[in-house]
Amino acid sequence: MTDTTVRRTSVGSPIGLLSVFGSTLFQLSGVFMLSPLMLVLLKEREVSTTVAGLFAATTWLGIFIVTPFASALTKRWGQRTTMWFASAAPLLAAVGFLTTDALWVWFALELLAGVAGGLRWVLAEAFIAEFSPSDRLGRYIGIYATMVGATFIIGPTLLAWVGSDGPAALGLVMALLSVGLVWTALIPVVPPHAESANARVGLAGLWQAVRSHPIIMLAGFIGGFFELGLASILPLYGLAMGLGAAAAALLISVSGLGSTLIAIPVGMVADRFTDKVRGRRTLMATCVAIALAAACGLLLVARLQWLAWPIVFVLGAAGSSLYTLSMTDIGAREQGITLVNSTAVLVLNYTLGGLVASALSGALIDWSPNTGFPLVLIAVAAIGLIALLRTRRSGTF
Repeated sequence: MTDTTVRRTSVGSPIGLLSVFGSTLFQLSGVFMLSPLMLVLLKEREVSTTVAGLFAATTWLGIFIVTPFASALTKRWGQRTTMWFASAAPLLAAVGFLTTDALWVWFALELLAGVAGGLRWVLAEAFIAEFSPSDRLGRYIGIYATMVGATFIIGPTLLAWVGSDGPAALGLVMALLSVGLVWTALIPVVPPHAESANARVGLAGLWQAVRSHPIIMLAGFIGGFFELGLASILPLYGLAMGLGAAAAALLISVSGLGSTLIAIPVGMVADRFTDKVRGRRTLMATCVAIALAAACGLLLVARLQWLAWPIVFVLGAAGSSLYTLSMTDIGAREQGITLVNSTAVLVLNYTLGGLVASALSGALIDWSPNTGFPLVLIAVAAIGLIALLRTRRSGTF
């Protein structure tokens, strides 16, 4: 079986790829510098940890609010105009943080930045799929995922370098966001697709995307569960296993290293299959099987603490691989508004997987870190593996 939608060109758009990469690199470096800076500034104002936590959660609220309607906004405004908004809003928020001390305004601006972040997340990945050569789609999606992972390091590192005292940090943030906005102006216009005129948008479009790619959405959920969700609670798990505070915190870095290093290789391997659809399903099943084996290994960590390090590396890599392969699959099958629809659903499922893992894991670690926590991870991986193997054997991709 081959991809159901033939890509427009085997050459792609080098200018389009370069402009999206440049825009995202500077924008996200600025955003990931701004996020910890705002928490520092809030604590300097002596607000409670609860308020600071709610402020950080406001970003995710904005993403959840806008993602279901990303395709409707894109259809109304066009992809480039919507991307302009996604690039300009964080800059507006940074200016607002610099010019006012009103806490409610800060929350409103953070919500605006979250909405913009949700749109950028969906649109940037859709642009990468549109502009990538048909035979190197997985490679470029993997490169993009690796670059996004690097911005998680670049932003905080720049903040540590410039310091949080005085206006210099916010000034550097605004400079990074401004450069990203300039790169956004270079993104080419995506030619209209005939199917986009009649494509469903909003909630109806999301449901149509779920029905079209149910197994891909399940893979996205599992990817978010093992990559995004587990990373947020790994320090708690490390402490429960008897690791010191510094070592427990480093588990996040190890998981992130696995996520970052695997994206390009798995994308390149996905491009090498002749039957790309079946090949991607094989890779997905392999990744989930590896996650299942790693989750089983968690049952031994209480006796062999050193196993925690390779296991969290593998789980982070497996989650990242599933997301990369899911986005590659969607990008190979869809174009235009239907591509935006499917990308939005993938983002929602990935984020939902992360939230479910975060919500369940804390309680499970309190209750039974040696057995209950690993067994839930084993169950999630096993369900995913069974579903992927069934669809691969039946040919219903």
